[in-house]
Amino acid sequence: MMKLLRRIFPHPHLTVLLTLVWLLLANKPSLNSLVFGLLLGIVIPFITQPYWPDRPKLRNWPMIVEYMLVVLWDIVLANIAVARIILFKRDAARQPTFISIPLELRTPEAITVLAGTITMTPGTVSCDLSAQGHKLLVHCLDAPNPDEVRDEIKHRYERRLKEIFE
Repeated sequence: MMKLLRRIFPHPHLTVLLTLVWLLLANKPSLNSLVFGLLLGIVIPFITQPYWPDRPKLRNWPMIVEYMLVVLWDIVLANIAVARIILFKRDAARQPTFISIPLELRTPEAITVLAGTITMTPGTVSCDLSAQGHKLLVHCLDAPNPDEVRDEIKHRYERRLKEIFE
C-alpha cells in the first residue's frame, strides 16, 4: 500500500505546495480549482520524478518555518532600505560592490535556496557560483561594509540552511 502511495505521490510535499499555489493563483476558491490544483500537484511531480533521483532530505521542519519567517522579514526590511537608498542617497554616496561569500553548504539544493534567497531580497543579487561550488558571488546595491554583509548572509541564511539540508 505504501509503495502504491509513493508511486502516485512521489513528492508529497511538492504535491501539497503545488495545490496550495494553484489555489492562491485562482481568483475565487472553488471545488474546480481545488481539483485542478490537486491534479497539477499529482501530475507535475510524477512527470518530473526522473529528474530527482537523489531527493534532498529536509531534516529540521521547525527550522524551515523559522527560515521562511526570517526571509520574509528580511525582504520587508530590504524593501524599505532600498527605497531609502534610491530616494535619499546620492549616487556618489552609494557603494555598490561584489562580495565573494565562502560557502560551507555542499548540497546543490541548499546552495540554490541560498542563491534564490539572496536574489529575492531587494538590493542584492546572486551573480555566480564558483566551479567547485565553494564560493558565491553576490552584488550589493549599497554595501559600505562588505564583510558585514558577508557575515550576515552566512549567519542569517547559510547557518539555517545547513541545519535544514545537511
